[in-house]
Amino acid sequence: MKQIWKPGNMIYPVPAVLVTVPTPDGKGNILTIAWTGTICTNPAMTYISVRPERYSYPFLRESGEFVINLTNEKLVRAADYCGVRSGRDVDKFAECHLTRETAEHVSAPMIAESPVNIECRVHEVHEYGSHHMFAADVLAVHADEQYMDENGRFDLGLANLITYSHGEYYSLGKKLGTFGYSIKKKKAKEKARDNVQAKKKGEKQ
Repeated sequence: MKQIWKPGNMIYPVPAVLVTVPTPDGKGNILTIAWTGTICTNPAMTYISVRPERYSYPFLRESGEFVINLTNEKLVRAADYCGVRSGRDVDKFAECHLTRETAEHVSAPMIAESPVNIECRVHEVHEYGSHHMFAADVLAVHADEQYMDENGRFDLGLANLITYSHGEYYSLGKKLGTFGYSIKKKKAKEKARDNVQAKKKGEKQ
């Protein structure tokens, strides 16, 4: 039996990313975001949803630029800290011992320790209730070479990315399959069956 609850966001787990935005002093600020994801593949678009009362909101709104910095197990403390402390009071880069890195297309700094940095420019803003959604074009993706496999693909297992669920942080578990594996298994069985049938047919002839 399942309980019926009032409406709420129950799509978990979600990414726990560090978003960097430009600030008037040129240093940039970091805020932790869980409401983020893919909007479109072609053109590449993403989004972040931010409460208007957050310190970074006016900088984000005015500049129209930000960087999504993915987080791994090494950055889990920073992900938590940057979500509970305000840039009004502390320099989060200094407090979390993070390195500012210059982006190629936007004025927001990137976090050097992040395995993947995604440069974004705001396409439009949707003002909903508690959060405003910033739909953005992806301008560039920076991937750390240490997390590439022998085929030149980004390896989630090597990066040890983290997720967030109901106030708790989790590292990604073991790989359970690859895209399309359910069909591949079926095709493999069908091919094996066809080979057996062909062999039997050949023996009869």
